[in-house]
Amino acid sequence: MKRVNGQPAEHLDLSNRGLAYGDGVFRTLRATAGRLLWWSDHAARLAADCAALGLACPDADLLRADACAVAGNADCVVKLILTRGGATRGYAPADGAVTRIAMAAPLPPHAQAGALPDVRVRLCDLRLGRQPRLAGVKHLNRLENVLARAEWQDPAIFEGLLCDASGWLVGGTMSNLFWVTQGILHTPELDQCGVAGVARARLLRAADRLGIPVRLGHWPPEALQAADEVLICNSLMGVRRVAMLDATPLPQAGWRARLDEALHETPD
Repeated sequence: MKRVNGQPAEHLDLSNRGLAYGDGVFRTLRATAGRLLWWSDHAARLAADCAALGLACPDADLLRADACAVAGNADCVVKLILTRGGATRGYAPADGAVTRIAMAAPLPPHAQAGALPDVRVRLCDLRLGRQPRLAGVKHLNRLENVLARAEWQDPAIFEGLLCDASGWLVGGTMSNLFWVTQGILHTPELDQCGVAGVARARLLRAADRLGIPVRLGHWPPEALQAADEVLICNSLMGVRRVAMLDATPLPQAGWRARLDEALHETPD
């Protein structure tokens, strides 16, 4: 099901700035029997990302109603998109109303019950451009991710890891990256590029709650070779362990199950 501005729809105004310029933000969330997982976190990130782009974020209750309407009672993926709406030609932003788009789709295989907890990943050739003003924002300009994902066709490779133009680790094409070394949870600092995912934020809060030390910073890919365990996460699949990076097996230290459980411990 799809809805635009609260109404069932299959079409969008061709002048919409989300289509013309990628002028908008989005969030992808999971619904279980129609119940939205981690809704308050997603709503907060939508508001923060809208503020970064100077968009007037719609009321959270309105957005929730859109999401629930497309989810129905299903186990599914819900995608919420907010754009600056229709406007005349040119880059100058207009003061038009924000367009709300809500869509639902079946859960992908990796988000379904029984999906393997261990995955194989590769290091992508593409380097992310650095733009501090957009760092962390889940904006609609995701062409870098598209090009990175096009680098491999092997179905055995689950995800690709990305570095920025300086060679520092950022995250996956669709996930955030963590690793544990000597009991310390590490994750890239997303102050230059990358997406600050809801699962990432929840894991950082969980680590603080559990007394797990956390280090944010900038590291090269070689840091993963020295890790006790490497992990990726997002809102659909939770936490997965990276069992192999390119052709190199990576160790297991029992962190995946612990952190995945912690990810779901607190109320939505």
